[in-house]
Amino acid sequence: MKIKQLFLATILLAGSFLANAQIGSGDLYQGMSRSIPNGRAVLPYGLQITFEKTVHLIFPAQIRYVDLGSSNIIAGKAEDADNVLRVKAAVRDFEMETNLSVICDDGSFFSFNVKYAEEPERLNIEMQDFLHSGTNNLPTNKADIYFKELGNQSPVLVKLIMKTIWQNNRREIKHIGSKKFGIQFLLRGLYSHNGLLYFHLQMKNQSEMPYNIDFITFKVVDKKIAKRTAIQEQVLQPLRAYNDVIRIGGLQTQRSIFALEQFTLPDDKVLEVTLFEQNGGRHQTFIVENEDLIRAKNIDNLKLKF
Repeated sequence: MKIKQLFLATILLAGSFLANAQIGSGDLYQGMSRSIPNGRAVLPYGLQITFEKTVHLIFPAQIRYVDLGSSNIIAGKAEDADNVLRVKAAVRDFEMETNLSVICDDGSFFSFNVKYAEEPERLNIEMQDFLHSGTNNLPTNKADIYFKELGNQSPVLVKLIMKTIWQNNRREIKHIGSKKFGIQFLLRGLYSHNGLLYFHLQMKNQSEMPYNIDFITFKVVDKKIAKRTAIQEQVLQPLRAYNDVIRIGGLQTQRSIFALEQFTLPDDKVLEVTLFEQNGGRHQTFIVENEDLIRAKNIDNLKLKF
């Protein structure tokens, strides 16, 4: 009899504990699930949209992923502007609040709670870069998001490394470059970290005429130029770029950082880096050999600053 009473008392005590936990602390739900701590939640922004007008969201990097909470809203990237998202209501006066999530190429994550408003308070909104100067701590839109092309390297860390290289502006290499037509194209530094190579490039326009950049190529080619064919060229695509310049004014200097997958070269190959001028012929090319690649400075000693 006493054993039965003790068993019932234990059940009542456990039930009381669960009820108090569910009503009071919120640590437990039905099914014994823990609630998500506030520090783990990405706080959403409030966003108002309408049927007759379009809201434009300007993000700090190229948009990689968009998810709409319901069919009451529609969204799409702006043409020729991969960091701008257009959002508007698909139906008039929808009542239920919905949500919108966006992931950018730099690993930043943005969440929005979306409501209908006949006249939204803001139609054009610029979302701040999480590595914005003056920020001492990473804000809530920083997340450990990984992309396939970067392997186990966080895009947040990649961007931070490129930004730090650009800010430090050290010239670690002094023997690789090209100069003609009043244009100087230099490799200022070469760094490595966790399977990636970082190329610090400098473009200096010593003429009065502006230089419009078409593109920059990284190609593995034969050392013997005369025997080169299209098949013998291997184009390497940069994974990320920081301060990707499109124009160098007269008597101005610009710098860019490019991140590529780590590689080495056989004895009969070199890396050819070429700067192409748009609608012009002042192209610049320099050569990087394997001995330069293997001397890339390890980034672990670089002081990263948020």
